[in-house]
Amino acid sequence: MRQILLALFFFSFHAPASAWNAAGHRLVAVIAWQQLSLPAQTSITQILAGHPDYQRWADKSRSSKGVDIFAEAATWPDDIRHDPRFYDERRESPTPAVPGLPETARHKRWHYVDLDANGKTEAGELDQQIERLSKQLLAGTNKAEMSYALPWLAHLVADIHQPLHVGRHGDEGGNRVDIENPFNKRKPFGNLHSYWDDLPGPPWLRGKRLEQNVTRLLDSHAAPMQGDVMLWRNESHRLLAEVYPDSQGSLPPTIGEAFHRRSRDLAERRIVEAGYRLGGLLEAIFKAQVPRETARH
Repeated sequence: MRQILLALFFFSFHAPASAWNAAGHRLVAVIAWQQLSLPAQTSITQILAGHPDYQRWADKSRSSKGVDIFAEAATWPDDIRHDPRFYDERRESPTPAVPGLPETARHKRWHYVDLDANGKTEAGELDQQIERLSKQLLAGTNKAEMSYALPWLAHLVADIHQPLHVGRHGDEGGNRVDIENPFNKRKPFGNLHSYWDDLPGPPWLRGKRLEQNVTRLLDSHAAPMQGDVMLWRNESHRLLAEVYPDSQGSLPPTIGEAFHRRSRDLAERRIVEAGYRLGGLLEAIFKAQVPRETARH
């Protein structure tokens, strides 16, 4: 029976995984929020209030606090993958416009960048889009574009710190690498990408437990150097050597105890680094906008 189940698993469809799960993105966002000055926090809160899904984020978080809305907004680029208001521009016709948004494409290619052995891009736009969205927010000329760009930027800075999102073109960032995971009793068979995405914790992590995890992570890991998008990308790409298991199970590689412990520690470190760097990036963006806002008044 076990062999039959394994065979069925291997012939099943491999659905592409998203980046860190919702817990990971909220952790990054809350860590980033704690690095921001009050003026930057206020600007972010005002920008997100203009997004058409603001009330959805408030309802999900059961809060109107800026940090909670920001944490929920950071999951939005994954949420729209299953939202009928949006479309996959590679194979679907555009959906009707959503008031308050400049477009409704899902932009799956924004979530990753695949590099060859020489560091040349083979697919994906993750690094390019972080730079473009940063410039768009810095320009600050269109409120709708800013409320659209901010959740994307928060999300993608987290994505680029997940090593498999700066991955190998041939295996779709680990989506085609089947694994056996004895640490997940509910789903002992899956793919490597999903395993890494779920390391931050359950996707429903919010509220007090989210705050407690943020405190634990910040107490356990030091602030990184800020660097730039290329540094973040290259760090993740170099870490690929550490994210593939080498122990063998009956058919797929098995996640062993030592590998699981190292992977969890690495995932938590990358989440902390992403949080600090997102905070630094947003602080720089909104600090640069202050003189312009002052000049208008």
